Amino acid sequence: MATQDISQKPVIFLAEGTKRTRGRDAQSINILVAKAVAEAVKTTLGPKGMDKMIVNELGDVIISNDGATILDEMDVEHPAAKMLVEIAKAQDEEVGDGTTTAVVLAGALLERAESLLDDGIHPSIIIKGYKLAAKKAKEIAEAVADTIDREDKTALKRIAMTSMTGKSGAEAEESLASIVVDAILQVAERTDKEIIIDTDMIKVEKKAGGSLSDSQLINGIVIDKEIVHAGMPKRIENAKIALIDSALEIKETETDAEISISDPEQLQAFIDKEESMLREMVEHIKKAGANVVFCQKGIDDIAQHFLAKEGIAAVRRVKKSDMEKLSKATGARIVTRIKDLSKEDLGYAKLVYEKKIAGDEMVFVEGCKNPKSVTILIRGGSEHIVDEAERAVNDAIGTVSAAIRDGKIVTGGGSIEMEIAMKLRDYATTIGGREQLAIEAFADALEVIPRALAETAGMDPIDTIVDLRARHRGKDGKYIGVDVYKAKLADMSKLKVMEPLRVKTQAIASGAEVAEMILRIDDIIAGASKGKEKSPGSETGTEFD
Repeated sequence: MATQDISQKPVIFLAEGTKRTRGRDAQSINILVAKAVAEAVKTTLGPKGMDKMIVNELGDVIISNDGATILDEMDVEHPAAKMLVEIAKAQDEEVGDGTTTAVVLAGALLERAESLLDDGIHPSIIIKGYKLAAKKAKEIAEAVADTIDREDKTALKRIAMTSMTGKSGAEAEESLASIVVDAILQVAERTDKEIIIDTDMIKVEKKAGGSLSDSQLINGIVIDKEIVHAGMPKRIENAKIALIDSALEIKETETDAEISISDPEQLQAFIDKEESMLREMVEHIKKAGANVVFCQKGIDDIAQHFLAKEGIAAVRRVKKSDMEKLSKATGARIVTRIKDLSKEDLGYAKLVYEKKIAGDEMVFVEGCKNPKSVTILIRGGSEHIVDEAERAVNDAIGTVSAAIRDGKIVTGGGSIEMEIAMKLRDYATTIGGREQLAIEAFADALEVIPRALAETAGMDPIDTIVDLRARHRGKDGKYIGVDVYKAKLADMSKLKVMEPLRVKTQAIASGAEVAEMILRIDDIIAGASKGKEKSPGSETGTEFD
């Protein structure tokens, strides 16, 4: 009797319905997906970048050319695509801009890696080369970066405008950029060693109506609430502000309780007691000297009546984040117990008033002493316009803050990417071995940025890259980039197209890291859906297309 070789039997260790893709196929699928995601946002690059319209499952429409927003709103399924979305979010949170650059660069690095894989170069060699190139790229960028005066409003304004270009109405870019710079310089706190900028202290409030040029900076806070009682003053000068983090209401018992009342006098006494407790709360506020109250929780109707009688304006259910901003702006301390409220806890504002904007009442707190919290109020003709302007302002806040913190800038228009690419090719020759090919591939990938800018300007991308390479070999060539408005090469330093160094170094590092991570994957195991009954002969599992 012949014995069967046990090694010939297939070993099954995965659940039924699990789909598995291995080796070169797995790498090809991941690279294909990453390239598709990068391609989706590539056309949004630069001032002439195109917008994307995203319609979600509820039918809501978002029109944007902000990379982070597009990727966040796109309903991506594949894990490799989700990795690219994650780096876009990380880039946005870290420096506020450069999300599209990071994703497009990651896609280009993977595209170049695919050619190297086809030539038989092992992923480990490519990853090693990419790591060397990313490290060297950061060194090159720091070496060619220029220093700016952190107090130079003109330079900071140009950085803000470069960040905003293409995202909002061109006619309002300059005024919005000025607002952003003024807001950041207002909240910046200087120490002996560094400048600290808490961007959370810049509140961005938006209301459709008017035009973008009606947007304004308020040296104080705008609260999207109304003054609670019609009898309260709607305009208070020399406001003494109390911030209360407790309800101006009678607390209910924490345990279930039942009050038994046998005659009407007891009921009246109960009501009178509640009223006297609320009156007592208002007396404490009046005694402290407050004439404006912002309450994080509710305010009882009777308490509202007593506050109105005392001429005290009140706003209820103010968000915690707004309370913190009010505290920073006015110098008030947030009080949890009303009994503890004293004159020292009050903040000051020259003016507090209620104003109707686009049909909604809003409360403005203005004229604070050296406010460390400010509000940018964005106006625009429609919801889509104010939403995109808000994204542009948030990007500008991130880039200007990064420029002030580091004091280092580079020129835009693809000039810095081309300069790094040129120097990386020189560096590659000093490395030798197969890693040299990966470093050269990294340099080629960087050129995708000026190439994309040339395409959006209607220029020939190949001729543009060839001309750029030639110009970057010359003196002061590091400033030569793509002038998309005139569709030609120009000196970006003369055009004042400037970006913070950190935006570029972070984008290159993020793009390289995600490319390296995807290249390491050589096996995709998609598990079968648990808890679902499989029909006979059917396969369950997640398919990665």
